[in-house]
Amino acid sequence: MTSDVIGLHEVDRTMGVMAGGKGANLGELSRIDGVEVPPGFVVTTAAWDRVVGRRPELADHLDALAHVDPDDTDALREASAAVRGTIEATPVPDDLAREVTDHLVRLGTDVAFAVRSSATAEDLPAASFAGQHDTFLDVAGPTAVLRHISRCWASLFTDRAVAYRRQAGIDHRAVSMAVVVQRMVRPRSSGVMFTADPISGHRRTTTIEAVPGLGDALVDGTTTPDTLVIRDGRVVDRRIATDRQGPPVLTDEQGLALARTGERIEAHFGAPQDIEWCLTVDGDLQVVQSRPITTLFPIPDVDDDNPHVYVSVGHQQMMTDPMTPLGISVWQLTSPAPMRHAGSRLFVDVTPALASPATRDGIIRGLGTSDPLIGDALRTVVAREGFLPSNTEGAPSGAPATGPSPGAPEPIATDPAIVAELIRTMQAANDDCARRIDGLTGTALIDFVTDDLQALRTSLFDPRSHQVIVAGFEATSWLNEHLREWLGEWNAADTLAQSAPGNITADMGLVLLDVADVIRPHPAVVAFLERVGPDTGDAAFLDELASLPGGPRARAAIDAFLDVHGVRCVGEIDIARPRWRERPALLVPMILANTRTAEPGAAQRRVELGQQQARAMREGVLARLRALPDGDDRAEAAERMIDRLRTFAGYREYPKYAMVSRYWIHRQALVREADRLLAAGVIDAPDDIHFLTLQELRAVVDIQRLDRDLVTRRRTAFAAHHALAPPRVLTSDGEIIGGEYRRTDLPAGALAGIGVSAGTVEGRARVIQDIAHAQLEPGDILVTPFTDPSWTPAFLRVDGLVTEVGGLMTHGAVIAREYGLPAVVGVEHATRLIRDGQRIRVHGTGGYVEIVP
Repeated sequence: MTSDVIGLHEVDRTMGVMAGGKGANLGELSRIDGVEVPPGFVVTTAAWDRVVGRRPELADHLDALAHVDPDDTDALREASAAVRGTIEATPVPDDLAREVTDHLVRLGTDVAFAVRSSATAEDLPAASFAGQHDTFLDVAGPTAVLRHISRCWASLFTDRAVAYRRQAGIDHRAVSMAVVVQRMVRPRSSGVMFTADPISGHRRTTTIEAVPGLGDALVDGTTTPDTLVIRDGRVVDRRIATDRQGPPVLTDEQGLALARTGERIEAHFGAPQDIEWCLTVDGDLQVVQSRPITTLFPIPDVDDDNPHVYVSVGHQQMMTDPMTPLGISVWQLTSPAPMRHAGSRLFVDVTPALASPATRDGIIRGLGTSDPLIGDALRTVVAREGFLPSNTEGAPSGAPATGPSPGAPEPIATDPAIVAELIRTMQAANDDCARRIDGLTGTALIDFVTDDLQALRTSLFDPRSHQVIVAGFEATSWLNEHLREWLGEWNAADTLAQSAPGNITADMGLVLLDVADVIRPHPAVVAFLERVGPDTGDAAFLDELASLPGGPRARAAIDAFLDVHGVRCVGEIDIARPRWRERPALLVPMILANTRTAEPGAAQRRVELGQQQARAMREGVLARLRALPDGDDRAEAAERMIDRLRTFAGYREYPKYAMVSRYWIHRQALVREADRLLAAGVIDAPDDIHFLTLQELRAVVDIQRLDRDLVTRRRTAFAAHHALAPPRVLTSDGEIIGGEYRRTDLPAGALAGIGVSAGTVEGRARVIQDIAHAQLEPGDILVTPFTDPSWTPAFLRVDGLVTEVGGLMTHGAVIAREYGLPAVVGVEHATRLIRDGQRIRVHGTGGYVEIVP
């Protein structure tokens, strides 16, 4: 039988279910040599379950709490108070009271105690629950201690704890409460210590905050602490609270001793720690709590101690969400760049290229063109004396591609046939893949996919394909630069590129408008689709749709769209993401929005309008150029570049479409293999394979055995990583290097970004995280963290675009220019700084956003 009360010295970190997170960590701390913990005991979760957890009234209250609207704060407060009242009114049984009293006597009859909540969902690697539950200090006597144990139990349902659990996705019924009782410490000073910088993430930096006496005023924010910053064994910064007179709370020697203790605790737990400490009047250091720092972004694993600099792949690919292990391994096989992963995101190691004078300027310029904040952050790293290794031999083979850069190897003719041939070649390769993968199973299938990804990589980085992309980029740059110099015309290429032929992603949004044209005349079809939510699991609803009046034509239109674009989805670079072909209900909100807000024939009119505007701009700039000195030569050069722009600009989106089309072929075969593994009992759910690399999946298929603990750990980590924002630039010390735009030309209060599609527009900001549930209307301005091709249909329903991530040649920029949509990307924290419904003004030419009073 599980004991209701256990000595703290008997507890270790594996006993979180019994002792709660705080109790388990304190027990583990007491086992570390050189670390002193105030003695005490734990009233275990067995006592909670016996006394409180099994009460029928509690179950009723929890049922009511589960059904409260999370946005109704009054109802939430009332329901939480009802739970707490029930718990505090529950008497402590006599046998438990005697057991607690016996432990109190052993700790001393003339001392006071700290009575501390210790929930099972607390001090976890992914959720600290810091400050969510109650602690009571200076509690004297058994009667008072028992009363405060009940209050700690009740604090499992403070308003803040209930809200925190909801945000963390933790079921109220899945948690219970232990209580830690410790002998009080009378400190001369106390505070908190972070064994890694909680702001920058630097792992070799210890930050200590200290106040005189007890640290409760520091924790609740009513006292300003002294701060010491320690790095590599020395104090590098000290700040003394301005609201306090007298000497520093800690000497340098005391701070360094604290840091050494922190290093021991971090080494023991294997992760940076947030530590609460007390320094007694006798100079003894007492540790009263340690928990993981849950906000740090992980560091990629490497097999050396050398410094490394990593650049986010997600910021280049406009998909900063976490990727599954399967998706990461497939992407690594697709890209030639030396990639690492951390926090379920991919990073390119740019250290060799930065260390070499031969390649340094090129990579900073290339990445900075794509994302100026990355470029500025890299310049900050380079400026740090002694951080980068010395490398005079240039970057090794396999150095990361930096995107389009000036100067193709050879000039390429302005010939649409070149683009057509490249597309035919990619289509043929995908058709060949589909033929050869058919019927493959087991290790033969995994080996085929692995080898085929190598072939795909070769195709994607074909020099001729790269020349076409670069030619379009260079034409854009040439036109913008020269027409600005000669005519004062800013970003003319944005208009000249509108409705350029061959943009597969832009066509996707237009085709979806045509689908709406087919559906709009049939009320029964529209009514049926309005009942189909975006969370509908599969494509079965299409069969029912076909039975309605007008349904066969609607079904045929949707199928025709899916035949071309069904390979796409949100986060499509992760092969584990379900595609539109598998979950066409995800398209329904976009289709219905088009039926409501677009007029019949809108797609064709939009194409024609773009062509007219591009033609008018072309004719206008050429006429103005001919009127200048040497005007004929200038006009002839500009005309050549306009032709190159319109010939090559649309191709920019095709290689990625070809890639996700190939992923779709691989995915279908892997899904079938997962079904076979499930039927054989090798895996427990079809998506278990998403939490294996492709190489690990091969081993599972080969031996028909799965490491279920590995899958569980990776599922848990993947879920936790959703709460982490990936940095643009990260060092091997864990430091997040931020960049700045360093602009002085902005109006007061403006939010800086990158102007990627010309024009100025004012409208209502719609801050959207999930396109599947977006309610957008004409006149709205879409504000979102990032967009990938799946967001393209939404661009047709808004008047402007603002994103937190992106650059001149990323998807959102290309499609915004194609549709003539003013856009500013790379606006840091845009979804936090701009409130949904605010009126904003987007300056697509100037590259900034204003909030309109």
